[in-house]
Amino acid sequence: MLDFAWTGKMTTATLAAGVALWGTTAPGQDFTLNINTALSTSDPLYAGLEALQENIAQASGGRMEIVLYPNSQLGPDEDVLEQARAGAPVAVVVDGGRLAVWQPEFGVLGAPYLASGYDGIRKVVTSDMFEGWVQALADNADLQVLSFNWWQGERHMLTQRPIATPADLAGIRVRTPGAPVWTGTVTAMGATPTPLPWGEVYSALSANVIDGAEAQFPAILGANLHEVVSHITKTSHINLITGLVTSGPWFASLPEDLQAILREESLRAGDIASYGTRDSLEEIEAALVAAGVSVDEVDLTPFQDATAVVYDNLGYGELRDVLRDMAAAD
Repeated sequence: MLDFAWTGKMTTATLAAGVALWGTTAPGQDFTLNINTALSTSDPLYAGLEALQENIAQASGGRMEIVLYPNSQLGPDEDVLEQARAGAPVAVVVDGGRLAVWQPEFGVLGAPYLASGYDGIRKVVTSDMFEGWVQALADNADLQVLSFNWWQGERHMLTQRPIATPADLAGIRVRTPGAPVWTGTVTAMGATPTPLPWGEVYSALSANVIDGAEAQFPAILGANLHEVVSHITKTSHINLITGLVTSGPWFASLPEDLQAILREESLRAGDIASYGTRDSLEEIEAALVAAGVSVDEVDLTPFQDATAVVYDNLGYGELRDVLRDMAAAD
């Protein structure tokens, strides 16, 4: 879950301090990678990060250590990305919308109704086309994607009243990340997008600063949002696929065998995380219903029709058709 709205830029002094902080490795370790995530340790995706930690230690013969920082302990993900660009040995689980500022194609991964479930979108993020985007991001922004197959589920609308069509969202202030593909989707669905850091969503809902939010089931339960909303409408509007992204300069400094191990194990851990998430969704939904939240099925057609303009508005019209065909291929 990678949710925040960034409102400032890191100073040169802050970046320098961050790089200096991460410039050392743990005793007995040749290389240490510090991974920041907004996820809580109870999120099913976090199990994939723990698997990565264990498998990297084993595959590298102890030459590389992964240190995990849940609940954004290293700060907002945007700040960690800037440290990574400056060469610090840090990584973050991040969605494509946040990377689109450097490589526009990544933004399409968060566009509405691109694919359904994990298996289809996995075909996209393991394709030769996607690998071209990965190389371009490294060249243009000094960021290295380790893998992009960390699936967090489909996002749904959270409100205080029933929602059946986009018209029902008129005037409702819905928290969403600040990337254009996210705000554009929420606008097209009929609501008023309100970017806020993920950590502020619970309090903002409690204080009626916002009227609703949109999130996937594991994130809803992990942040206890079922305590402050009454309805979850299964709009499935964004199929949330995320990636593990680190410093391009730091990655390039690794021995070639460790580069290969890090990418291979990241892909394998992404599958562990994603299939674990898939297998947990039914149980999480049942827990939300048991907590008193109404979880409602609706006809998705009006929402699909309303959000079709997002692709053309952001210049993804042609890419949409290519990627949808890729995701649907046998």
